Amino acid sequence: MTAYSKTFRSNGKLLLTGEYVVLDKAKALAIPTKYGQSLTTEKNKTKTIVWESYDELDALWFEDEFTLNDSAIRLRLKAKNYTDVSKRLIQILRAAYDLNPEFLNTEQGYTIKTHQDFNRKWGLGTSSTLINNIANWANVDAYKLLEQTFKGSGYDIACAKHNTPITYQLRYAQSPLVETVSFDPKFKSELYFVYLNQKQNSRDGIAAYRKKAKVEPSIIKAINAITEAMIASETLLEFENLINTHETIISKLIDQKTIKSLLFNDFKGSVKSLGAWGGDFILVTSQINPADYFNSKGFNTVIPYSDMVL
Repeated sequence: MTAYSKTFRSNGKLLLTGEYVVLDKAKALAIPTKYGQSLTTEKNKTKTIVWESYDELDALWFEDEFTLNDSAIRLRLKAKNYTDVSKRLIQILRAAYDLNPEFLNTEQGYTIKTHQDFNRKWGLGTSSTLINNIANWANVDAYKLLEQTFKGSGYDIACAKHNTPITYQLRYAQSPLVETVSFDPKFKSELYFVYLNQKQNSRDGIAAYRKKAKVEPSIIKAINAITEAMIASETLLEFENLINTHETIISKLIDQKTIKSLLFNDFKGSVKSLGAWGGDFILVTSQINPADYFNSKGFNTVIPYSDMVL
């Protein structure tokens, strides 16, 4: 790294409570993960942005070159297709410029390298870590940058910024209430995260929720109470009861069966969806390591709580 380079890093995220209803101002419990993404910027002498993205195996998975033309950011193809990733990056960089016209308003260019230390399919915050890193680079508000690009509740941005568990609650546009909480369960050795072998598109999940769900104040109140009780829970049994109640509430709200009833009906512990239902990670409780059970059903990524949570 040279004197002309800077590195930004953001944490990944998992939403333990309040999926979907966090959009309607429910209080959600969220945890930053040990997994995350870094972005390194280095000035170059050409008025271009040379972009390289590397995965958890340090393999290059995306590269492109963007030309800077006055206040506009334009893509110059170099033996590459005009990919969806390229289009999304242009959108983000233009939005960052709109929020801070000093950003990229120079005669120089940049060489950008991003590194993720988790599988992009895991749904731990590929987009949110990128948004927060670019916001830090551009010196703009990450919540506003999210609103102009990916949208969503913003809890993932809060996790990107914090190194402890948080509660997250929307109040009004781009001004969430974020509070750090002491959440370190005595029974964490009996908590595991299991990847469901498919990535959920958060934007699609949000759109489907908006079409279907009618959220009564009583539901928000119930989820808020579960969030508070989960933070304070002393025993695994208490925690499992809260999980089961939360799953029942959201199942009825979005008119979907719980993931346990669909796939793991014979599992002895509790199972909770995290984020948009049907993909990404689930949280499971088990007094013994449940890897053999889930492996036998084709789910080979089973991560103990302490290996996942920052």
